[in-house]
Amino acid sequence: MILHQHPFASYCWKALIALYECEVPFERVLVEDRAALAELWPPAGIPVLVDGDTVVPESTTIIEHAAPALMSSLEARVWDRVLDAHVMTPMQKIVADALRPADARDPYGVGEARAKLDAAYALLEDRVTDGWLAGPFSVAECAAAPSLFYANVVHPWQGFPRLSAYFERLLARESVARVIDEARPYRVLFPLPWPEHVT
Repeated sequence: MILHQHPFASYCWKALIALYECEVPFERVLVEDRAALAELWPPAGIPVLVDGDTVVPESTTIIEHAAPALMSSLEARVWDRVLDAHVMTPMQKIVADALRPADARDPYGVGEARAKLDAAYALLEDRVTDGWLAGPFSVAECAAAPSLFYANVVHPWQGFPRLSAYFERLLARESVARVIDEARPYRVLFPLPWPEHVT
């Protein structure tokens, strides 16, 4: 299997965490030319997994194909979708806005994204206890690690001790620590100041 990815991309983290968790052997291709990737998958979004003649786009689908043990329950799938929609998407809105020309910024949309993150943090604070979101470590954690990592960069949460403890457990997981270490050389690509509280 060949994973077309970039080590700094949040959805690539999601797939990589799953592959590392399940010790799936794979090769990687660093995506720097989206036009070449579009020959495999026309939208040219990353990650894309190639398994023989099968092309598998989208991180959750890649996990289902290559690491199905992490798709352990309906509950895990639900929280995977919640994290993608309510943490990853607003986080990416904030980052994408920083890449726009100054006269094309969307402060109203960024404000909405920050409010959505606050609501998601409260939802997660009510959900997490001392373990994972849906029983054993699952696709939900593969989604939570990158979305919360980057959300904590652009819109840190405050006053959510259970969420903070859950996030620390994620950071301590070997598969998560590995993707963070692999991404460090690419932090110069981030369009916003890197905060001191994120090591």
